[in-house]
Amino acid sequence: MPPGKLIPANAPMAFLSDVHGNLPALEAVLAELERRMISSIFVAGDLLLGGDDPVGVYKRLSQVDAKCVRGLSDTALVEISPEDLTPESESQHAKAAAFLETRRAIGELALKYLEKLPVTRRIPMIDGSEIVMVHGSPADPTLEMSHDMSDEELSALVADDPADVIVCGASHVAFQRDLDGVRIVNVGSVGEAPEGGHAHFTVITPRMDGTLIEQSWVTY
Repeated sequence: MPPGKLIPANAPMAFLSDVHGNLPALEAVLAELERRMISSIFVAGDLLLGGDDPVGVYKRLSQVDAKCVRGLSDTALVEISPEDLTPESESQHAKAAAFLETRRAIGELALKYLEKLPVTRRIPMIDGSEIVMVHGSPADPTLEMSHDMSDEELSALVADDPADVIVCGASHVAFQRDLDGVRIVNVGSVGEAPEGGHAHFTVITPRMDGTLIEQSWVTY
């Protein structure tokens, strides 16, 4: 294998997204993955901002060696300085306070970690196909691919990306769609699923006779 070339995946992989600092939800998913003996974990961004324990989430993702990409809230934590915040309404003040508390709590080490995260990850599979993981979409990591979009809208966000499977998050709603030979897999949300008390995850198993994709959830 040439230096720097990725070894094709040949075992089940777990894909998560949008943990949003919700440690109980993350722990529930990790416990289920451990029960299934799945140790290869990928996370499609929005890791720390929003929940009560961003530090705990950061530590757990590090402990399980999760391979992550940067989401919108991750970028915000890195790029928005406290002096840039100018809240006006009561709700804006509350969000600004939560933002500042998260930024203070996680510290410079975690901020540097978020800053260095890539916006996409590519994963070759044993059958020669490829997964691309991105928070939003291949065309624009900041634009989400949601279940209520038309095929034409989704095609525009796929653009000309060569991957066979696109794994994304951002919308918090899990879904799959086949589109011109490309499988779009939105893995939903660990920490802010619209159902409440549910944490989504997706298991992708590479095989020579075709990739298996299972979308599931656990309660917490």
